[in-house]
Amino acid sequence: MRIAANLSLLFTEHPMLERVAAAAAAGFDGVEVQFPYETPAVAFKEALDGAAMPLVLINLPAGDLMSGGAGLASVPSRQEQFDVALQQALDYAAAVRPLCVNVLPGRLADGVSRDEALDVLVGNLRKAAEAFQTLGVRVLLEAINPLDMPGFLINTPEHLGDVLQRVAHTNCSAQLDFYHMARQGISLTSAVDLLKGRIGHVQFADCPGRGAPGTGTLDIITAIRLLAECRQDVWLGAEYMPQGQTEDSLGWLGDWRGRLG
Repeated sequence: MRIAANLSLLFTEHPMLERVAAAAAAGFDGVEVQFPYETPAVAFKEALDGAAMPLVLINLPAGDLMSGGAGLASVPSRQEQFDVALQQALDYAAAVRPLCVNVLPGRLADGVSRDEALDVLVGNLRKAAEAFQTLGVRVLLEAINPLDMPGFLINTPEHLGDVLQRVAHTNCSAQLDFYHMARQGISLTSAVDLLKGRIGHVQFADCPGRGAPGTGTLDIITAIRLLAECRQDVWLGAEYMPQGQTEDSLGWLGDWRGRLG
């Protein structure tokens, strides 16, 4: 079991470059960052090397998605912007060497049909998968619940499976976020079962609340055990919102080590 700390949500009491060492000291095996691009790649790589921590995941730049917009990956009129974002991520990844890059599908844009948006998304995922393959970096596709992010194009395991089937590229897999599944009332075990063999990364937080494991009612342990049974040897990314200091929220980590190894 390999667990990465998401430095966009955890250890935010420290400057970004210091979060890498803080995660290592806390017992994490690696780190992930949503959008690291404001941090110079050379400095970030030095911090990773200094703490002997692998960078498991970054996101492709997503335009205006996090401020309420449609993003880039499924908007026909933003193809040029997507291509610029792809090149930015390729340049950054060449320096910091993440294991995976996540392409966020984004929201359904005004005036664009779902079918048209999916066609654009499939093409962009295939392009990204091919480009990152030369670096040995896996491309991921994530489903996000429509309650926290209304209008998001990809929500369910079925959505993920359908798009992956259309992309049909060996370097493109699902990023399965347990919180986003639970927020919609989707069973974690059914999601793992439906996507088995096609899961490239897992993220987790408890639900409700998106807090640390144990703060909600979600049975994350059972889903992790099913991943192992399905021979999905993937990293687990802790992407939750701690209440107070991150270090004070980490009681679950030692418990999981004892129960899961």
